Amino acid sequence: ELLWDADRAAFTPERLLADARERFGGFDGIVLWHAYPVIGIDPRNQWDYYREVPGLRALVDVLHEAGVRVFLDYNPWDTGTRRAGRDAEELAAVVRDLDADGVFLDTLKEGGSELLSRLAAARLGVAVEGESTLPLARLADHPLSWAQWFADSEVPGVVRAKWYEPRHQLHHVRRWHRDHRAELQSAWLNGIGVMVWEVVFSAWVGWNAADAAWLRRMAAVQRGNADLLSAGTWTPLVDLGVEAAAAGVYGSLFADGDRALLALVNRGDMPFVVSWRGAEVTVPGRGLAGLVAEGDAVRPAWADEVEPASTAFPHRRAYRTCALSLSKGGPSTGSGRMADHVVVPAGEHVLTVRYRCRETGMYDGAPFVDEWKPLPPRLHDLRTLERVAVLEHPVAVATVEEEVTGLDLAEARAYAATRGARLPTEDEWQLAAGQPGFGRRRPLVWNLTESEHSDGRSRFCFLKGGAEGGAVGSPWYFDTGEREPEFSAKYLIPGSGLARSTSIGFRLAWDLR
Repeated sequence: ELLWDADRAAFTPERLLADARERFGGFDGIVLWHAYPVIGIDPRNQWDYYREVPGLRALVDVLHEAGVRVFLDYNPWDTGTRRAGRDAEELAAVVRDLDADGVFLDTLKEGGSELLSRLAAARLGVAVEGESTLPLARLADHPLSWAQWFADSEVPGVVRAKWYEPRHQLHHVRRWHRDHRAELQSAWLNGIGVMVWEVVFSAWVGWNAADAAWLRRMAAVQRGNADLLSAGTWTPLVDLGVEAAAAGVYGSLFADGDRALLALVNRGDMPFVVSWRGAEVTVPGRGLAGLVAEGDAVRPAWADEVEPASTAFPHRRAYRTCALSLSKGGPSTGSGRMADHVVVPAGEHVLTVRYRCRETGMYDGAPFVDEWKPLPPRLHDLRTLERVAVLEHPVAVATVEEEVTGLDLAEARAYAATRGARLPTEDEWQLAAGQPGFGRRRPLVWNLTESEHSDGRSRFCFLKGGAEGGAVGSPWYFDTGEREPEFSAKYLIPGSGLARSTSIGFRLAWDLR
C-alpha cells in the first residue's frame, strides 16, 4: 500500500521510495510481483495482470527516473489460464511495452534459450534473475540470482557464483526470518546484495530496526565501491590472526591497486577490535564493520557509531477498513416484495474456519516463522452476532438468474446500499450457509464478504463458497472448486479495477434489530 493509494486509486512511488531511503538506504531494483497469488481465480493469465493495469508504464518511468531498476515476475507454472502466444513471446512483449530492466524467474533456476533470445531482442540489456543455485555454465547469460534457500555455515561460506564470476549479483533472502543478520553478514563478506521482502503476498514479515540499520550502512559502502566488488582482487576469509578467528571474527578483502575494502563480520556476541594497515575498527557483537583504504589513508567504512537498535519484530495488525453499519431496511427485492432470505439467529456462535495454508496467511502474522513452519488455521472462534438476514442466493440478473459478477468490493457495497442492505461478514455468510434454504446456483462463483482488512501495507478480504472455472494444474493458483461453508479464501485486493472478476459475485444482508 506504500506503492498504491486505494482511496485515490493512484500509484504513489514517492511513498515507497521515501520509506526505502529512510530505513534501508534505498532500493536498487523492485520486482512487480502482483499477479501471484490472485492469478487463477478466473481465466486471466499472468500477462493480463500487467497489461490491464492503467498507468503501469508511467510508474516504471518514474522508478527509472529515481534510479531504480524494474523487474517483472515470470511464473512458468501458469499453464491453466487463458492461452495466447508462447510464454517467451508474451513475456518479451510485456518487457518491451513496459521498458522493464529484467525478469525474475520465479521457481526457475535458469531460463531456456528461446526465452533469453526473445528477451534480448525485446530490450537491450534485459537481465534475468534465477532462483536458488545457478548452474555455473549459465553464469554467462544469467547476471543475477536470488538465494531463496540460503543457509550459511558458522565459518562464513563463499558464494560459488560470485567466486567464479565476480560481476554476478546474487541477492540473499530468508523471507520468513525475523533475524536477517546471517544474510547481511554473508552479503557483506561476498560483496553481493540482499532482497528485502517485507510483504510476502500480504503476510507482513517486516525487518527490525537493527537489521535495517546494518543494511543501510552496508549498501552505501557497496554502491560506493562497486568497481572493487566486481573487478577487484577478492580474498575471502583473509587472515586476521588467531585471536580474531577464536572470537569468530572474519574478513573479506577486495583490492585494486592502492584502493581496498576490508569487510568484517563478528559471529560472536562480544565486540572485537581489528587492526589493519595502522587503523583500528571495532566489530560489534553479531555485527558488521569495515575499513576502506585509499593509498596510505585508511578509514572506517562508516563513521557513525552503531547505536543499539531494536531487534524486536515490528508487528502490524490488520484491521477491518469498513465499520459495520446497520442496514436501513429489511430483506426486500426493491419492488416492495420480500426477498428470499435465511436468518442467522442472534447470540454466541462457535465457528471453525479453515483455509489452504498458502503464503498469504490469513488475518494476522506470517503463516511461517523463521522457516516453513505452518501455523494452524483459525479454529473454534467464539463470535457474538446480532440477528441478521442473508439473501438465499447471490445477487443475479432477475430475467435469466445469472449471477452478477465483475463488480469490485466498493461497487458491490454501493449496490447493496441501494437495496437498504450491506454485504454479510465472512462469519455471517458461514452461519447463513448452515440454515435451511441457503442456496448456490451453478456455475458457482465466489461471494464477496464485508471483510476488507488492511495493515497499512496490504489490503485483502475473504471470499466464501468457491467457484467453478478457475485455473487448475498448479498448487500456486488461487483456490477453485466448490468449498464447504467454513472454508475462507484470502483475496488480495488488486487496484486499478483488477479486483473485478467473472468468478466473484456477492449476496446481501439486512440487520433485523
